[in-house]
Amino acid sequence: MAKAKEELKILAPCGMLGYGFPKSSFMKGMEHRPDAIVVDAGSTDAGPHKLGAGTAIVSKQACKKDLELIVTAGVAAGIPVIIGSAGGSGAKVHVEWTRSIIMEILQEHQIRNLKIAIIWADIPLEVVEAKLAEGKCEPLGLAVKPLTKDRLRATNGIVAQMGHEPIMKALEAEADIILCGRAYDPSPFAAFAIYHGFDAALAYHLGKILECSALCAEPGTTKDSMLGILRRDSFIVKPLNEQRRCTAVSVAAHTFYEKDHPYILHGPGMVLNLENCVFTERGDGSVEVRGSRIEATPVYKIKLEGAMKVAYRTFVVAGVRDPLLIARIEEVEELVKQQVAEYYSEVPPEDYRIHFINYGLNGVLGELEPHREPAHELGIVFEVVAKTQELANAVCSSVRSTFLHYGYEGRKSTAGNLAFPFAPSDVPFGPVYEFSVYHLMEVADGLEMFPIEYIEVRP
Repeated sequence: MAKAKEELKILAPCGMLGYGFPKSSFMKGMEHRPDAIVVDAGSTDAGPHKLGAGTAIVSKQACKKDLELIVTAGVAAGIPVIIGSAGGSGAKVHVEWTRSIIMEILQEHQIRNLKIAIIWADIPLEVVEAKLAEGKCEPLGLAVKPLTKDRLRATNGIVAQMGHEPIMKALEAEADIILCGRAYDPSPFAAFAIYHGFDAALAYHLGKILECSALCAEPGTTKDSMLGILRRDSFIVKPLNEQRRCTAVSVAAHTFYEKDHPYILHGPGMVLNLENCVFTERGDGSVEVRGSRIEATPVYKIKLEGAMKVAYRTFVVAGVRDPLLIARIEEVEELVKQQVAEYYSEVPPEDYRIHFINYGLNGVLGELEPHREPAHELGIVFEVVAKTQELANAVCSSVRSTFLHYGYEGRKSTAGNLAFPFAPSDVPFGPVYEFSVYHLMEVADGLEMFPIEYIEVRP
């Protein structure tokens, strides 16, 4: 553990690496002489596709644009740069993608004499299978399907969310850049603070806020920089853009973000309790927070994430303006489904699914929509999910052509029922993934499953 400080400053450039941030805000943050630059780069918010397909959430151009400023500033200041959940999903392919960008930046700027730590978060399938057999791997929620051997073997790869322990180990090894695989979002921030002797509860609470950067400010955004200042009994979150300010409400509201309980937050091997937190406005657009508490769990568990390919998708985007069709849109959609099913009677019905999303009626909430008065025009997405891309394409084409010329009661024109904004109208999307693994797994401690590799960048 490093020598204790009375105050620690962490600069969060943005809420997601590659989302972008104003250079002016970031440089203003650097003027505060931060002790580290920490940024989150991953999420499961967009679903399982990026993990299953092995692709990044952001483009290389966007990631490199952010990293170039972050890495060069961190090196110039002689402070650690820590990246959590590299590449979006934090699997081996995502980490290697991010590493290649960093090495490219170092070469282009002729930066040498650095130590890079790579913390891998990939979990071997056989380890999970053994834990399942021992009863030490459980689904995270009632909606998670049973993890059978077949589903496990169909999984492209599994990652686990690391806590602060392996990141602290990399800091102890004096790494200049720490590139983490899948990490519990607050962990990279918390690790740096705990390594410097600060309270773990405050460290994790600050990390919970900083991982989304300026989303806790007004107006909120993930595309701006924030400064976190840790003290012995509190922490401060401070916007670095004059157009933003933090209030007690905005910071408290973000404390509730992405939680299934108002003030209890579960993480690897710990539970954060924020029931007694006090949020105090300091009068300069910053907010000071006190009262965070933390407890270790009796058994250390890490969250597993894995995805498997289940189908292929083709979709069409179209518009409807005829009030007669709009008034009976769901009825016509069901009739279209029936006609397509009759045409493809030789295809087993379980081999494909047809789905309509009606924007302007209930496209967001579906059956939960309380206001079902349709708009004067609807945007409709036809989606077909099938066993093969060829079948998805064929069925979607039939759905589109059937709907386009469907003779609903009262129709006055035969020119067509749909307006297409794009040509070609049918878009083959490709593979569809679902979370096959979304489980908690017991481990001995926070270091067991996260090996660290070190790279020396020398002249």
